[in-house]
Amino acid sequence: MDINFRKIDIDQFDEDVLQDSELYEADPRDPAQVLEEAKARQVAVRGSLARGDIVGALNTILENAPYGPNVDEAKDVTLQTLLTILNSTKSTEISGVVKALSPDAQDTLMKYLYKGMGLPGWGETSGSVLLGWHEKLTEVAGVGCIVRTMTDRRIV
Repeated sequence: MDINFRKIDIDQFDEDVLQDSELYEADPRDPAQVLEEAKARQVAVRGSLARGDIVGALNTILENAPYGPNVDEAKDVTLQTLLTILNSTKSTEISGVVKALSPDAQDTLMKYLYKGMGLPGWGETSGSVLLGWHEKLTEVAGVGCIVRTMTDRRIV
C-alpha cells in the first residue's frame, strides 16, 4: 500500500462534478485567429505607446482578451504586451489612466495583474509596479473589482 490517498482525484468518480466548460461559454474564435489578433494588438499598442497614449494602449489590449483553453500563446503575448504598458507608465499617471478605463476593462486589468503576480519571480516586471497598479486600481474600482476577478471563470 504505497498509494498516497491525498493525491487521488476523487472527482473522477463523481458524476455531478461541474466542469469549467459548463460554467461559461468557451471563446468561439479559432485559436490561430486569437493568436493573430493578439499579435496585431501588440503592434497597435506599440504605436500607442510611441505616441504616449497609455489609455488607448490599455483599451486596445484589454478589449476582447483571450480566454479559455487552447489559446495559451495568445494569452502570453497579451500578458507580455500589458506588462510593457505597465512598466512604461509613470506612477503619478496611474490613477488618471485607471479612471479613464471602463468598468469591464478595469476588471480585466485586475485579472492580468493577478496573472502577472502569479509568474515565477513575477517575470520581467518589478513587484512594486504590479502592486502600485493594484493599489490604484482598487482605489478607483473598489473591492468589488477584486471580487469579480476572483469569481469570474474566464481566466485570461
